[in-house]
Amino acid sequence: MGQKSTVTIKLSPPRKFSEAFKKQVVREFEKGHLNKDQLMVKYALKGKSAVLNWCRKYGRFAYPKSTSTGRPMKDPQKQRIRELEKKLKQAEDKLVIYDKLIEVTNRQLDEDVIKKIEAKLQESLRKEERLK
Repeated sequence: MGQKSTVTIKLSPPRKFSEAFKKQVVREFEKGHLNKDQLMVKYALKGKSAVLNWCRKYGRFAYPKSTSTGRPMKDPQKQRIRELEKKLKQAEDKLVIYDKLIEVTNRQLDEDVIKKIEAKLQESLRKEERLK
């Protein structure tokens, strides 16, 4: 009747690389001529993280210890810039509103409100200077 077929997967034993070879691969990677995938093809490396692990161990630059699969954390500087941009937008909106408010007030009173306010401020400043 039916014969059972078995599939055998031949696993090759892990290869050992010399420290000098690993350092050479890291130097090539850090020079920027080849990326990680190109180095894997060039030297027939099988592990996807071998080059990165070697870079962490022998490299001159800082490499992340692990990659998270979740949502990346926000960069504090970018987050601060966004907050400041939001505050700036709010301040600009307030300015537009205040300008409209002054315009409407000027029309209703048929006077220049800004000039009145400036005059009162100058008068109060003069009084403060006299007191000193």
